[in-house]
Amino acid sequence: MDLKNLIREIPNFPKPGILFRDITTLLSDPEGLRYTIDILAEKCTEFKPNYIVGMESRGFIFGTPLAYKLNVGFVPVRKPGKLPAAVYSVTYDLEYGQDTLEMHKDAMVSGSRVLVIDDLLATGGTAAATAQLIEKANCELVGFGFVIELKDLGGRQKLSEVPIVSLIEY
Repeated sequence: MDLKNLIREIPNFPKPGILFRDITTLLSDPEGLRYTIDILAEKCTEFKPNYIVGMESRGFIFGTPLAYKLNVGFVPVRKPGKLPAAVYSVTYDLEYGQDTLEMHKDAMVSGSRVLVIDDLLATGGTAAATAQLIEKANCELVGFGFVIELKDLGGRQKLSEVPIVSLIEY
């Protein structure tokens, strides 16, 4: 199945000159969604994770069913103030400013193998910050998985020396 056929392209969103890759059309296609999760599972099984970590919010969409399929736990990474218990926190630089991500301190057993899943790899900042959270939790990052990778933005170069799976490249 050619997943690119299920990704809608919206020019000039969110601002002029940007070509937005909209995954909502993929999500609404039952066969496409099933195929996406099945292919991610096939490509990521070899990492043998104990947990899937997904970033707010689209990482939840793909990470949770993948965790179910691989029979492992799912851990959400969220924006500040969204998690009720003690958290690890990482602040990272954006093009204009900073952002912060948090993860519960008790979300994973120390030493666990962790796979990070998100919908999109662009500049790599969010994924790299998530890797820092996994390190703070004393867990082993075994890989990254993305539905889409925007190669020209160079995000892959910001990530740890672990395998990276991307299903679609632009």
